[in-house]
Amino acid sequence: MRPDRLIAALLLTCTSLVFAAPAPARPAKPVPPPPYLTIDHSNATLISAATALDMWQAQLPAGLVRLFPIKKWGFVSEVEGGFDDGRVCVITARAMMLPRNGKTLVFQPAKTATAFGSQTGATVAQCQQLAKAKLAEAIGAVRSSLLAR
Repeated sequence: MRPDRLIAALLLTCTSLVFAAPAPARPAKPVPPPPYLTIDHSNATLISAATALDMWQAQLPAGLVRLFPIKKWGFVSEVEGGFDDGRVCVITARAMMLPRNGKTLVFQPAKTATAFGSQTGATVAQCQQLAKAKLAEAIGAVRSSLLAR
């Protein structure tokens, strides 16, 4: 075989291999950290556990993970109350940050916030809204105390 044809065949083969090479992999989007372990011990008629957990996830910033690792800390919320004899809705909401022990939380609160509220002549829906507002206030107080460092 003639050398010029051999070189042309080799160049044609090499260029087709170069263009057929797969594209370099794009860097993956950063994966958000898994959520904190959150437990809700609330009165189900005032606020559902799913609502309380969603409120925790919405109010905890992603930067908190660097200060308080997910494997070492978790959060608990408690909303209690209801109607008294005079149809007054009375609510107590507590939010706590607790240390983790594996897959459970140890009741030795590192941070705690409690919010109280009452509303005269409230309906059940208004009482539930008050419970949600007071839990948001308690969670916000815990969050601000953690980020104030």
